[in-house]
Amino acid sequence: DDYNALQIDNGVKVSSSFDNYGEEFKSSTMIYSGIFNAISSVNNLNEFNMAEKITKDLNPSYGSIQALKTRDTNLVAFCEDKVLQVTTNRDALYNADGNPQLISTNRVLGTAVPFGGNYGISTNPESLAVDQFRIYFSDMQRGAILRLSNDGITPISSIGMKTYFRDHLKKTDLIIGSFDTVNGEYNLTLDFKQSEGTNDVTISYNEDSKGWVSFKSFIPESGLSVGGK
Repeated sequence: DDYNALQIDNGVKVSSSFDNYGEEFKSSTMIYSGIFNAISSVNNLNEFNMAEKITKDLNPSYGSIQALKTRDTNLVAFCEDKVLQVTTNRDALYNADGNPQLISTNRVLGTAVPFGGNYGISTNPESLAVDQFRIYFSDMQRGAILRLSNDGITPISSIGMKTYFRDHLKKTDLIIGSFDTVNGEYNLTLDFKQSEGTNDVTISYNEDSKGWVSFKSFIPESGLSVGGK
């Protein structure tokens, strides 16, 4: 079309072909859009500009990303075999002694640092439940129930219930997690496979007691605490 013209002329259009063009499923990659700012009436949520670096690839050996959770200024990525913390709107540089130093950057997603421990969320993101700075989830492949807090990942299933969860988690179809803010309890429902012939159960972990305190009589499909109820 004419250089610097106000409209495109009718006629031949130049095009190109791409080898192996098609849909690609990337289970360990994150992508983000433009910003949304209600104050200045900016809504670029439908904008994915390929000229910008809008993707973040995690190590595929950690398995697929099952859940994402924001925590303060970081993003926690729950993969099948690992849990990682991704810095947002900044990047981390490491000194020779291994201590990170944070610097300002225009990158939306920065360094992905795995938490200690060989734990992930397997393929049960429905087990994720949050209470303030604590995040509870299950790892069916390793037969463990875990808590992510300021001190890292702790296998709370080891508190008197290690053998029980190791034997029963692998028999489930669903592992539903919810947090009861009134009683301060993480309720975990095990939905067993029909072939197991076992009744579903709900088990509660109490933070004050630091242990598994009760088998409950209800079998919820989901659970949520709102407004102190």
